[in-house]
Amino acid sequence: MHNKLFAERLQQLRELKGITQRELEDDLNLPLNFISQIENGQRQVRYKALILIADYFDVSIDYLLQRSDNPLTAK
Repeated sequence: MHNKLFAERLQQLRELKGITQRELEDDLNLPLNFISQIENGQRQVRYKALILIADYFDVSIDYLLQRSDNPLTAK
């Protein structure tokens, strides 16, 4: 699943936390350039990665997908 809204939200969360794409990849044990490719629309996000990212930022999947502006909704 690739979602432009997800890519935007991911970038916002990452920047708010003050971490680089590489740091996020390292923290989540993701392949090199994984986050860059997501944020640039070159990679689709699979369910497992979506859960990892939501848990990492302590937000709901609905928030990541911009279905809600409340980060804690339906978590």
